[in-house]
Amino acid sequence: MTDTLQFPPSFTWGVATSSFQIEGAATADGKGPSIWDTFSHTPGKVIDGSNGDVACDHYHRYAEDVGIMADLHVDAYRFSMAWARVQPAGKGAWNEAGFAFYERLLDELDKKNIAAHVTLYHWDLPQGLQDEGGWLNRDTAYHFAAYAAEVARRFGNRVKTIATHNEPWCTANLGYGNAQFAPGVADNKQSVQVSHHLLLSHGLAMKAMRAVGSSAQLGIVLNQWTADPATDSQADRDLATWEYARSVQWFMDPIFKGHYPEYALRGHGADAPEVKAGDFDIIRQRIDFLGVNYYFRSFCSAETPPRQAPAALGTTDMGWEIYPQGLTELLVKLKGEYDLPPIYITENGMANPDHEVVEGRVADAKRIDYVERHLAALKDAMAQGVDVRGYFLWSLLDNFEWNSGYAKRFGIIHVDYATQKRTPKDSALWYREFIDMQRR
Repeated sequence: MTDTLQFPPSFTWGVATSSFQIEGAATADGKGPSIWDTFSHTPGKVIDGSNGDVACDHYHRYAEDVGIMADLHVDAYRFSMAWARVQPAGKGAWNEAGFAFYERLLDELDKKNIAAHVTLYHWDLPQGLQDEGGWLNRDTAYHFAAYAAEVARRFGNRVKTIATHNEPWCTANLGYGNAQFAPGVADNKQSVQVSHHLLLSHGLAMKAMRAVGSSAQLGIVLNQWTADPATDSQADRDLATWEYARSVQWFMDPIFKGHYPEYALRGHGADAPEVKAGDFDIIRQRIDFLGVNYYFRSFCSAETPPRQAPAALGTTDMGWEIYPQGLTELLVKLKGEYDLPPIYITENGMANPDHEVVEGRVADAKRIDYVERHLAALKDAMAQGVDVRGYFLWSLLDNFEWNSGYAKRFGIIHVDYATQKRTPKDSALWYREFIDMQRR
């Protein structure tokens, strides 16, 4: 399959990480606490009882990690900034030592000719803002815009892209809907209101960043999936319509059409968000790119217990069905529904139980097969006219996997957390070879 997968010469090949999952240095050089610092130190919140205090120690090992990227021959690195590292309280004074870390990282990337793709928010809200209501407080959206403007002012001419948010669906639904993620709230009405404030903050940030005149392309990263009925029953079809409307269209429609999907609004009923006059004018800013994170489809069964997805290709270590054709179906569906800008696949990858290094090697053939199949699905979507400009493999490093702690490994580089030794897995060597083949 690999030999027939030829992408355009200008196609971007990258790897991705996020700040809280790899940086560590939780209190170093004036960094303030984030909601994930608080959440991971709360007993019972993280499955293995771990926290992100050290993680991959990337804060101190960034030069080594950029060297690893260069050895992989990638031309792009997608990473997030820790808001509390550069503005400890989420408002007020900037922390120059925090900004200096990202300056050093960018300098290292420049040396290796690796383009920087920055995400402003990957779930680690400064705890100071959470103490004032977090994303449920509309004011947080305005603080976020001020943070975005400062990052764009400082770095907007040094980076290729800036994304406002990574997966706001997760912030709203897992952080506020079922308490699985920080800040650990389980309240559907709050969840829906938070989703609106996240979208508002995106629009405000887009306006603020454009006002400072950076040259970076600006956009947002959304986790998306198709929603397939488990059977042809009306109940399953209705559930699939609801799932797609409340998850994919809920974030896409305001950005591209200036309103929420009617089906989802009706479904939310009394939990529908409070929207102020002019909000959709703010949210509906032109974006230069759309980041799409794809891992699985939604398999919708109204039965009790729900019918399970067939998983003909198996499941990942997260229990997620491996369903590469869903990526093709999703992208083609989005192209039919929206006037899309260029797309980057900003995350795609799998958790695999790669806990041991055996004679200097980590054999992860399942991950290679997963990535190869998804790249073939991506190529199919591009053949149907979807404008995709790049692919970022999740993740560069094994890391702190949120409420799963260190039990799940998504990296193509194995990390021994006791020693911080990095070992390329077979998938890393395969990815390098694949990239080299694309450039021949």
